[in-house]
Amino acid sequence: MSTEHQQYSTQNQAQTIREYAERRGIRIVKTYSDDAKSGLIIGGRMALQQMIADVESGVADFSVILVYDVTRWGRFQDTDESAYYEYRCRKAGMQVAYCAEQFENDGSPTSTIVKSVKRAMAGEYSRELSVKVFAGQCRLIELGYRQGGPAGFGLRRALLNERGEVKTELKRGEHKSLQTDRVVLVPGPDDEVRTVRWIYSQFLKKGLSETEIATELNARGILTDLGRAWTRATVHQILTNEKYIGNNVYNRRSFKLKRKRVANGPEMWIRSDGAFDAIVEPKQFQKAQAIIAARNRRFSDEVMLERLARLFQRHGYISGLVIDEADGMPSSGAYAHRFGSLLRAYSLVGFTPDRDYRYIEANRLLRQFHGDEIERVIHEITLLGGAVIRNPATDLLIINGEFTASVVVARCRETSSGGLRWKIRFDTGLAPDITIAIRMNRTNTDALDYYLLPQFEMRSKPLGLAEENGLMLDAFRFETLNFFFDMARRVSVSEVTPW
Repeated sequence: MSTEHQQYSTQNQAQTIREYAERRGIRIVKTYSDDAKSGLIIGGRMALQQMIADVESGVADFSVILVYDVTRWGRFQDTDESAYYEYRCRKAGMQVAYCAEQFENDGSPTSTIVKSVKRAMAGEYSRELSVKVFAGQCRLIELGYRQGGPAGFGLRRALLNERGEVKTELKRGEHKSLQTDRVVLVPGPDDEVRTVRWIYSQFLKKGLSETEIATELNARGILTDLGRAWTRATVHQILTNEKYIGNNVYNRRSFKLKRKRVANGPEMWIRSDGAFDAIVEPKQFQKAQAIIAARNRRFSDEVMLERLARLFQRHGYISGLVIDEADGMPSSGAYAHRFGSLLRAYSLVGFTPDRDYRYIEANRLLRQFHGDEIERVIHEITLLGGAVIRNPATDLLIINGEFTASVVVARCRETSSGGLRWKIRFDTGLAPDITIAIRMNRTNTDALDYYLLPQFEMRSKPLGLAEENGLMLDAFRFETLNFFFDMARRVSVSEVTPW
């Protein structure tokens, strides 16, 4: 089920399934339940994935799968996907029965037609619901309310009641619990607000670049809102995000129906100007945008290659990371797009690397990133009441004394055609229950996404990944580690003593 407020609550489903089993003389020996999970994609549906794995591996100690109705496999946009999961179970010799349907799932033409229609209806329901939800979100944006996402450095999220009164400040990871509550952005701690204004002052008055500002912030020991060191990108984000002048902007990127994320043009943005208290003067913000726009004007091929040649002369080699961290340069993505690939652009300025020097540069950053991510995992689980023991020699994490996890970082590599590839190397000697595989972004400076790979998906050879890997692998992909942290959450349970 995807929410707590619908007829498809797992309790209601379980009751119907129990009644069905009793009428048929079936004994229920195991339950797989995905609470509060979207049925649009199989990613996050760990119980469903585990059930299919149990069936196909032969460890399942049952002979029939009882499902509430056809839609509980999922409301997939491709109706064949739902049928595919049922087919995998039936292929492994498992019978599938639908307890709330008016037909027998016996493979007859009638049952096949009804299932196909219901799967199509389920997908259409999700599409209609998506339109309604998006319209509601846009309305709230226009009213000045925040819709999702962290506040960012220098800002905080405040929770308002139905009368518009501030109830409390939402900490990172916290969410509103009442439908009538709303969230707005408010200025954060004074020291963070001063730092944001200082960034604008250094950029506008002193003409410092984002890289120079980041270097100064790191020298002062100031960390970002994520507790990390500043980079050119994090400074640039503060200089370009309208929330610092109080504007509420939404739909810059879309991720509708759990499909691929896309960047939308400004004409598709939903905005409410002056929705929040500004911590930067609008005139300062506009000046910063003018400087950035002038700097990012479209260069000719000749100018781009000239700048790349100068960068090559200055460093002695070139890499995507060197390009992206250099001030006044087009991005590495711009070079790959304009000239077909980065290697093609390299060859045009006379640089033919014997090896990819990006890896030399990235190795040090990746080692530091790996350690930081392990510390973050331990910190987040501890905040949720969990306990983590870290093996100092192997970095294997023992979580709540119940399961083990290993963190691996997959460096991003670019092919000669401009595609991206990752290789995950498993700690097979440690045999962790879950491998947290972090795919790095194009510049290997931050996490792109996460794969939570259970032990049965591990293999002795490295696992190669492309940008899209098909359902069998991308089912384990997550945008954040929130799902993993929830697995380790400790919940207090009151003990009831019988009289």
